[in-house]
Parts: sequence; C-alpha cells; structure tokens
Amino acid sequence: MAQRFDNVKLEKGMYHEAGKSFTQVLERLDPSEQYRGTALEGLDAYQRQLKRFDIRVKGAGSDLVDKFFSSAQSAVLFPEYIARAVKAGMEEANILPDLTATETLIEGMDYRSITSAPEEERELKQVAEGAAIPQTTVRTRDNLVRLHKRGRMLVASYEAIRFQKLDLFSVTLRQIGAQIGRMHLEDAIDVIVNGDGNGNPAQVIDVETAGTLTYKDLLGFWNSFEPYQLNTLLVGTDTLTALLAMRQMQDAAAGLDFHGTGRLVTPMGAKVLRSSAVPAGKIVGLDRNYALEMVKAGDVMVEHDKLIDRQLERAAITTVSGYAKIFEDASRVLAV
Repeated sequence: MAQRFDNVKLEKGMYHEAGKSFTQVLERLDPSEQYRGTALEGLDAYQRQLKRFDIRVKGAGSDLVDKFFSSAQSAVLFPEYIARAVKAGMEEANILPDLTATETLIEGMDYRSITSAPEEERELKQVAEGAAIPQTTVRTRDNLVRLHKRGRMLVASYEAIRFQKLDLFSVTLRQIGAQIGRMHLEDAIDVIVNGDGNGNPAQVIDVETAGTLTYKDLLGFWNSFEPYQLNTLLVGTDTLTALLAMRQMQDAAAGLDFHGTGRLVTPMGAKVLRSSAVPAGKIVGLDRNYALEMVKAGDVMVEHDKLIDRQLERAAITTVSGYAKIFEDASRVLAV
C-alpha cells in the first residue's frame, strides 16, 4: 500500500533488495503517480525524501554534508546521493551512447550474447515457387562476455568532510564518475578493435600510402561498410590532426561549423568522436546501430553500510560492465 513520502520508514535493508535499486524500492512504497497535479509533481521518490528532511544538494544554498546525518533515517539517503553524483559525472561528456546499439542489464555475472550466421548471402533475393527461403541462424556466442569491475575508492574521514557544502562535494564525486566513465570507454574501444573473445576482431584496412591519410582512403573505408553504414568515427589526437588537415575539411562550410561550434564534419557525414583510448595511427569506424552491445550487472554500487555508519574511509564506488560485438562486419579499423 502506498504511503505519503513523509511517512516512509527508511532503513539500510532498502539497499539490499535483489534486482531493485534504492529508488525503485522507494517508488514502490511511495509511487510518483499519486503526486500528479500537486506541487511535488516532477520529483521522484528519492527527491521527495530530500525534501522531507530539507536537504539541499545543489546550488549556492546547498547544505553541509553533516545534514544527511541529522537523524538515523536521513543518513540512509547518503549512499544514494553518492551514487547519483557519481553517475552524473559518468554521463558528462559520455560518448558511449554514440557507440552502443543496445544496453543489457543482467543480475548475475555470466552472460552470453547472440550472433547471427546467414547461410546465404545477406541481400534478399527473389525466391522461386517451391524453392527454399534463405535463412539466418541466430545462436549464442561460444564464450561469455567478459565483465570488468571498474571503480574508485573514496578515502576521506567523516570529520574531514562533514562541514563541506554538498554542492562542492558533488564536484569531487562527479570527477570520480568521469574517471569511471573513461574506463568504460576504454573497455568498449578495446572490444570493438580486438573483439570480445569470440574470434571477432575488427577488420583492419590499410591506407594506400603508409603514414598518409587521404580523402580516397576515407571513401574506400566508407565504401567497405556495405551493407552497414559508416556513421561513427573514433579517432585519437594524431589521427584527428590528420583528418582536420585534409583539404576537404578546410572548405568554408566545414571550417565555419568547426570554429563556431566545435562539431567536426566529415566528407561522408559520420560523427567524429575523439578519445585517447583509440590506438595510435588508427581510425575506428562503426555502424553504431549494429556494432556493440553494452552489458551491465547493476548500476553504480557503493558500500552502503559504511557510508550510512559514517565510515567513509576506503568506501568503494564501483560498476560492473562489459561489451559484446553484435555484427562484427559493422565495425572496421583504418590503419594510417
């Protein structure tokens, strides 16, 4: 039975319900639907709890960290605050949505992705009367998706941060999230280039003249993706410089757009994303609609009991995720 937000009893066990996040547990007890048309519409169950205990986490008027520990119940909200701030940092400048075709959330640690193996050519052909229809076999991969635990250790005494503003503390937590996000991106690029352990590394295409990137090379790279589309390019600093130095990138329209907005325009219209995780001398191309699957075992995880009990020293903030290639022909590497 739904309760009013100010009558919900908060306790540590709400973080340990299998398959449920803290916010999902709160939403079950205090559904947001019952606040439609009220002043609390637009707030989720966690935000209503912050309002209940008058905790301001943003802006110049944000409260001190110590405000979370004004009561035993309000202290239960602190781990979720940590997790949300870290997640916000992971989402800042996050380019993973531009690389992944789908995201799969699992509850265990073992996961096999699927692939298809067409027994005939990929193009659809006319089928004569009585003839067999070309088929595509969908099967599971031979090897499990490798999941990686990525995270950072929060090392601080409660006494050191209790009088810090939550808005300032959030900056530190967002920076932790940004670091974790960069680790995830490195994992994703490694799988695109080297495969996911199922014998499916990306095909490497060499430029016509080693060490020199030309427009003809890019067109050949673009053309090699048929029947997929080359709609995303991942480049490092060295290959980005070579790309921007091309004469075709220096025309008036491309130059005005880049200097005015920072958006890169390529001759074939693919979105260009820069990352230091791209191997030197390589340009990674993919069809983001078919190339990569992200697998997550839960969301951002923090050591709830430690944080609630003010034992911040060496409290781990972690995520568990991995990547699987869906169609290996949907990604390729251009070696400059």
